[in-house]
Amino acid sequence: MRHNGSVTSTSISPATHVPVVNRPNTVAVGTIVWLGSEVMFFAGLFAIYFTLRSTSPELFTFEANRLNVPFALVNTLILVSSSFTCQFGVFAAERLQPRSTGWKPSQWGMVEWFFLTYALGAIFIAGQILEYATLVHEGIALDSNAYGSAFYMTTGFHGLHVTGGLIAFLLVIGRGFAVRNFGHREATSAIVVSYYWHFVDVVWIGLFLVIYVLK
Repeated sequence: MRHNGSVTSTSISPATHVPVVNRPNTVAVGTIVWLGSEVMFFAGLFAIYFTLRSTSPELFTFEANRLNVPFALVNTLILVSSSFTCQFGVFAAERLQPRSTGWKPSQWGMVEWFFLTYALGAIFIAGQILEYATLVHEGIALDSNAYGSAFYMTTGFHGLHVTGGLIAFLLVIGRGFAVRNFGHREATSAIVVSYYWHFVDVVWIGLFLVIYVLK
């Protein structure tokens, strides 16, 4: 530019590049925080169980020997296997594949894997109900003694959590059918449900070891 008979030049600096900040997904973070509170809830149930067992060791030993451990082991393996099918559904959701492209399991989408996970979880709940009916018939009820209260309290609350997970799977599956374009929001819902499902599976492994193995 010209100023007072002299020519001066001005340079325009290039625009400053603003870095993109990758913030964690708020839904996923909120779910993890909520699961932290669930850890404390189940820790309280474990504490109740151990406290009652310490006050009545002979009763707990006698009643625990009446449990059908092989049946509970099979039921546990069914629930644990559902964690693997759930994760395969997550992999399909992450590649934005809601439904299958063929009949082979390698071509399944999120919906098919989550349906299988739902079926395995439902079988686990049915097995738990059958076990309850058998134990009640044998005289182990919620109000029979301290062992019955501890057993049904710990396993019953876990069963309610599994039932909640089954409802969540139905909602995610329904959303997979309802949306026209399956995107990252739907994939996030699948991932969040998998967090919850893996959590209830891990909790059950702990319950199985404490109740059925460490008798």
